[in-house]
Amino acid sequence: MSDPLSSGPADEAPSAVPRPREHTLDLPPSSLATDNDGDITDDLKEAYWSVYDGAAASATVGQILGRLPRIVGQVGRLAWSTDRWATVRLIVMQLASAAMLAFGLMATVGVVQHVVADGPTADRLWAAAPQLVVVVVMLSARALLEYGVSVAQARLTPKIRTALEREFLELTAHVRLEVVDNADWHDEAYRARDRGLFYARQIVGQIITLASSLLGLVGTAGVITLLHPVLIALLPLSVLPVGAAAISAARARFHSFKRWNALQRRVNVFSWLLLDRDSAAELRSDTAQRALLAEHHRISEHIAAEDTRLGLSSARLSLIGRAVGGIGSGITYAALFAMLLNGWLPLAAGAGAVLAIQNSHASMTTAVQVAHLVYEHAMWVDDLLRFQEKCRKLLPRRTGVRAPATVKEIQLRDVSYTYPGSDTPALDGVSMTLRTGTTVAFVGVNGSGKSTASRLIAGLHDPSKGSIVWDGLDLMDMDSESVQSRVATVLQDPVHFPFPALANITISRGTLTEADPQQALAAARASGAEPVIASLPGTWRAVLSKRFRDGQELSAGQWAKVAVGRGLYKEAPVLLLDEPTASMDAKAEHAVYQAVLRGEHRADRITVLISHRLASVVECHMIYVFDQGRIIESGTHRELMKLGSEYASMFALQAAGYLDSAPEADVRDGAGAGGGT
Repeated sequence: MSDPLSSGPADEAPSAVPRPREHTLDLPPSSLATDNDGDITDDLKEAYWSVYDGAAASATVGQILGRLPRIVGQVGRLAWSTDRWATVRLIVMQLASAAMLAFGLMATVGVVQHVVADGPTADRLWAAAPQLVVVVVMLSARALLEYGVSVAQARLTPKIRTALEREFLELTAHVRLEVVDNADWHDEAYRARDRGLFYARQIVGQIITLASSLLGLVGTAGVITLLHPVLIALLPLSVLPVGAAAISAARARFHSFKRWNALQRRVNVFSWLLLDRDSAAELRSDTAQRALLAEHHRISEHIAAEDTRLGLSSARLSLIGRAVGGIGSGITYAALFAMLLNGWLPLAAGAGAVLAIQNSHASMTTAVQVAHLVYEHAMWVDDLLRFQEKCRKLLPRRTGVRAPATVKEIQLRDVSYTYPGSDTPALDGVSMTLRTGTTVAFVGVNGSGKSTASRLIAGLHDPSKGSIVWDGLDLMDMDSESVQSRVATVLQDPVHFPFPALANITISRGTLTEADPQQALAAARASGAEPVIASLPGTWRAVLSKRFRDGQELSAGQWAKVAVGRGLYKEAPVLLLDEPTASMDAKAEHAVYQAVLRGEHRADRITVLISHRLASVVECHMIYVFDQGRIIESGTHRELMKLGSEYASMFALQAAGYLDSAPEADVRDGAGAGGGT
């Protein structure tokens, strides 16, 4: 029976075609570039991945120092949760290495003291020999400890990266579907992947280098204090100018990096278009290479200019830093000279102080440069961790109740659904009953709610209002992913997995390597994919992507057959076909529908067919006509044709395209009387 909820416009001619909306367009600009430096990719310079680029350049020293303990603690917790024993070894060996550096420096001072002492040369050298042995032992021990640090780091860093990447992919692959449709979430996901995961691998080594520099600085300061307490007051005179120069150079580098990165991303757009296989044919047919190459060359010149500017700036800052540091060192050495002349400091101690000050210079420079890197990169790692925490709150419903393995009836009761960010419901009060052994069709114009209804049936979205009931069990009481596992969905634009042909079939059951040979062949045969796969070199083992060596390319229609085979192989109790044959030829489409509508497995599954080609839904047991989120008609093909409303109008319009000589009224009447196409 037809749906009494509403009726179509009875007085409108079935063949009436809506007039296109009137839109006017002003003349385009004569140029897309806004100035000499602008180009058509200029909007990319503040893209999602540049959020924290150059942040260290604008941070004060106090902000960096204030944040470092939290950064170190955060990375330490990551390391501890990944491999606690490697973390303990790393910390112990790093501290021991710093101690060896301090003890080695003390022993070196002892050697110098004996060498410059009074007495015969041979006696002084023999007296220095024990201290020299200590220096050798300390240096050797430190070398072994640094080797141990490197080994621990080599074992720990990949584990941290792997653990973070595994959790990142696990979370992003399972968040609810409407989350993935959100543009802001997409930006955050790619930012976390491109930057957070990348810097998570680097930051462990950077913190180790920073800790080594700081511990070395503390160690040399301790040695200087032991030589003479006054010397510790002189240390800043020579060390701080070096540190200030390092800070200026680091900030200049980060500022330049942001500019350089923006340019590099823009030039990569043109590199990608020039190399990409998908754009190759049209690029050549339009002879567009010259235009892309010209833009690539122009931006590349800007990159080269930025590199030159940074090099000159770094050289200038280095010169200033060394000059100021040299003045500070001169004051320090003058003070040392005065102390030696007045007998306040032995000559040997003065020589040791010079060695300690030089070590302090190197440690300070390294510490400043690495601290800036750690500060900026930690922002990306923190961004990654925050994103993962956000994803944990966006996972699908997990109730512990699994969907039934078979289903006899699915009821939609007054179901409504509104997409996030939209004010208009995509579905508005839809009710229907789907029973096993039947094939149901959803038809209507684009945006009428057909695909949304199928997504709700598949458990990909939860209804905003109303309920969906599987054999008396409310869908909201079931585990979301278990519902999805009971539904096979074939889309108009299926994923082209760059895997072997067999894996493209078996992936619907969650495996790329295992197959049921008989069922795989039956699915390929029913979907029309059998001759496609049989013609490939290697047949089932052929890789379906030209991006790989010996890979094979399929047409859109061939991919559609593989996708239908994938859906049939799943053998789910519910099969949703959303315009799966749109890219097939008429013969292939007919074969697929014969397999779906009259296949041997039809009796124990519910089949939902979404199609714009109404000839393909004629034999369905029930047809629902959607319009603006509502069901405006329902019934069999014969019933809807007799009703003479929206469905009959659309059917007659399509049929007229094939029967040019037949009057539209005759087409409609004939189709309604015979129930055929």
